[in-house]
Amino acid sequence: MTAHFTLARLGAPGHEVPVVRVGDRVLDALSITADYDGNFFARDGLARVRAALDTLPEYTGDDERVGAPIARPGKIVCIGLNYRDHAEETGAALPDEPVIFMKDPSTLVGPFDDVLIPRNSTKTDWEVELGVVIGSTARYLASPDQALAHVAGYAVSHDVSEREFQLERGGQWDKGKSCETFNPFGPDLVPAERVADPQRLGLRLWVNGEQRQEGSTENMLFSVAHVIWYLSQFMVLHPGDVINTGTPAGVALGLPDAPYLRAGDTVDLEIDGLGRASQRMVQA
Repeated sequence: MTAHFTLARLGAPGHEVPVVRVGDRVLDALSITADYDGNFFARDGLARVRAALDTLPEYTGDDERVGAPIARPGKIVCIGLNYRDHAEETGAALPDEPVIFMKDPSTLVGPFDDVLIPRNSTKTDWEVELGVVIGSTARYLASPDQALAHVAGYAVSHDVSEREFQLERGGQWDKGKSCETFNPFGPDLVPAERVADPQRLGLRLWVNGEQRQEGSTENMLFSVAHVIWYLSQFMVLHPGDVINTGTPAGVALGLPDAPYLRAGDTVDLEIDGLGRASQRMVQA
């Protein structure tokens, strides 16, 4: 039986090395690919990694920083108000169709990197989300039944948001979502074959050790499969693209005291089977 593996990238920002984790072992994947990018996924990279597991050398690098498990994606597509309890806590009506917005791909950073509180920000907020990485081109899918075959894998995603920029400054969600470092991602990309049902994953988030979010992907208004099918009717999803699928209740925006993030705060987040991440907030 083929060993289970996940994909990760280690090294300084901009100089990450693609590695494969198999249990406690860390294997160097440079003989297969220069990076985990769209080209890697388009050329059936996961299958090539699987076939080469017995021959990959041990990773010998001395930089243990964990980068995002994929290189900068072509696009990050986000789904808003995709959990009933989150829509209710923010006072928003339940959407009849998925709410779509885009996030600057350069926001993708490592799962343990610092998050920069933007200048003039007073309402930086947290959101734990299931991140989906596209493995093969999806366009005009006939039904949601076809969608999951286009998924390369899943990861923990932190869709950091600045609510004033998002909701009070001209109605453009993108600018409240696209500040630098606003999408920590990882630690690993878990291949889709290892996630039996993406609609049965628990999500949790803590701020300074106090739990703020706990939910399950089974409570999504629109499933992962539905979201991919729906998006494919309006845009082409390319290998390496990321979809952030929404967040459950418990964000600062929905809490009575609105305890938005400040420099010095720490956010920890996890998703069942996908790992745990942690970020410190610092002032930009």
